[in-house]
Amino acid sequence: MNKAAVCTIGDELLIGQVTDTNSPYIAKELNRLGIKVDTMVSIADDTGAILACLKKLTEKYRIVIVTGGLGPTRDDITKKALGILTGSGSTYIHQGQLSVIHELLASRGISLEGKNHDQASVPDTASVIVNRRGTAPCMVFDMHGASASILYSLPGVPYEVEGLMPDVSDDIVKRLRLGRICHETMLTFGIAESTLADMIEDWEQKLPEGFRLAYLPDPIKGVRLRLSVYDSENYEDCMKKIRAEFSKLVPVLGNAIYGFGDETSLQTVIGHILSSNRKTLSVAESCTGGTVSSLITSVPGASRFFYGGVVSYHNKVKADTLNVPEHIIARYGAVSRECAEAMALGVMKAIGTDYSVATTGIAGPGGGSADKPVGTVWIAVAFPDNGKTGIKSQCFRFNSDRTSNIRRFSATALNMLRLVLPAGQVQAL
Repeated sequence: MNKAAVCTIGDELLIGQVTDTNSPYIAKELNRLGIKVDTMVSIADDTGAILACLKKLTEKYRIVIVTGGLGPTRDDITKKALGILTGSGSTYIHQGQLSVIHELLASRGISLEGKNHDQASVPDTASVIVNRRGTAPCMVFDMHGASASILYSLPGVPYEVEGLMPDVSDDIVKRLRLGRICHETMLTFGIAESTLADMIEDWEQKLPEGFRLAYLPDPIKGVRLRLSVYDSENYEDCMKKIRAEFSKLVPVLGNAIYGFGDETSLQTVIGHILSSNRKTLSVAESCTGGTVSSLITSVPGASRFFYGGVVSYHNKVKADTLNVPEHIIARYGAVSRECAEAMALGVMKAIGTDYSVATTGIAGPGGGSADKPVGTVWIAVAFPDNGKTGIKSQCFRFNSDRTSNIRRFSATALNMLRLVLPAGQVQAL
């Protein structure tokens, strides 16, 4: 199997000023080609560090993809290092990239100056994939070492990386005989990772040879189970086998399974069910401050099923807008079953929907008490029930920071809603 390494260059990555989104994106694209990313590394804007790292990676890996260290506002550190690494004796101007630079600058009303012009200059050891979204090209180097490594050097701007990767992928396919990597993802919610591992231990131990299972926990998506088979010769047959193995978990995990595939989420499942049944939804949020509504409206076409929501952060809004009786808050408090249920019923009536969900809790870091510590949330869901309005509510307690608590409150609210929807149990394989 062909293996790859991804190297990101930039001091801004190492000090936490910028989050690296390039590495996961590149890894995903290489996986589609049947190339397994074995190593990811970030290094400083330092010629010595770049040389040492890339020398090591190109001696070990068939494919090495580098991002960053290229740009008109500072020295082209990566370009200079790659020239040294590959024994370049001179540079040349790549006319295709120079033409793009002319077009980009002209469209912005900027004159072609020395620094921008020099972006089209590359070591004579490099071939070029033209970057149509920026000034710095993708440089390609055949290393001719023991690993016969191919090194691709891309600019660090994510938008430009995304524009270049299809051409990089095409170039890789032309050069290598590739197998396929087969992946399928099962999404679960409501079972902790350790508990889930115990529940499926026997199934995991009986997986066929060559099958690899990964646990991918996420506060919004729950725990994703990803089955992978590397270097498969028959993609369709491989995917059928993976799905057959996953089907064995349905009796074990039941309605904790809510879907399959990387593009699936709680909100997309909810949106599909509501749209298919021509039902509508409203939301009343206190502690989640609009996060539930944000997740729902991230689904394209959400206006078909989502009517709106009320962020009732202050008790006055709970009383005046949602008609939560004042005696409920006075007797039970805003973080209570009674308040959550009144909020759900209030927003359902005020907006006029078939379903509603309400959240009220203590995200932290302050505001907790002995009986209602930070991380406590009450969630209520109102739904149609044989001509009447049903209501379900539950208290959850999480032990995270404020941001994580809000995310977990919101996802748990979506999951409670999913479980009362028609066909809201297990999506078919």
